[in-house]
Amino acid sequence: MHFHIHAVIAHYGYAGVFLVLMLEMIGIPFPAETTLTISGLEWTNGVFAFWPLLAAAVLGNVVGSTIAFGIGSLLGRSVILRFGRLVRITEEHLDAANRKLARYELPVVVAAKFIAGIRILVPYLAGINRMSFLRFTILNTIGAILWAALFIGAGRAIEVTWSKYHSLVTHHIALLTVALGLTVVGLAMYRLSRRRRAKRETLL
Repeated sequence: MHFHIHAVIAHYGYAGVFLVLMLEMIGIPFPAETTLTISGLEWTNGVFAFWPLLAAAVLGNVVGSTIAFGIGSLLGRSVILRFGRLVRITEEHLDAANRKLARYELPVVVAAKFIAGIRILVPYLAGINRMSFLRFTILNTIGAILWAALFIGAGRAIEVTWSKYHSLVTHHIALLTVALGLTVVGLAMYRLSRRRRAKRETLL
């Protein structure tokens, strides 16, 4: 799956990032965090610019969340449960997320972005519970910005760290390989020398 995500991003660019994150929020199982992290790697390599990348990621997430909110608002709980299993939504997950949303509305909408299973459920629940659309949109957008920026930044940090240290690691691996090879050759020669010495002593 991760290789396919990389191919989608490489081929479609910002539109690919937008599409993956939008579909993930509807419930289609795309690895959103992986997509953002890979996008961060590509930003470091000059494939993406940060602000358009962040905008594509946030818009994809917000549009997908808005669609899910609308589905929840229009169709209600029973229809969501009937078809929800097709997109990984079960009654147990829905009830657990609903309890959290009812008690901690503001922090749940924002923090849910960082929890894969809950992230998908919250927009549906917000629609089912008739949460204010304006309030949901504001909180949802704040969460999307923080979440996307974090994982894009993580991807950049990974790439920068690897670029900084991979030559050093490669150099040390080469030295270790040479040292191991010399050790093996030395042990083989030592054992061969001992065998020859033992044969001479036997002949004497």
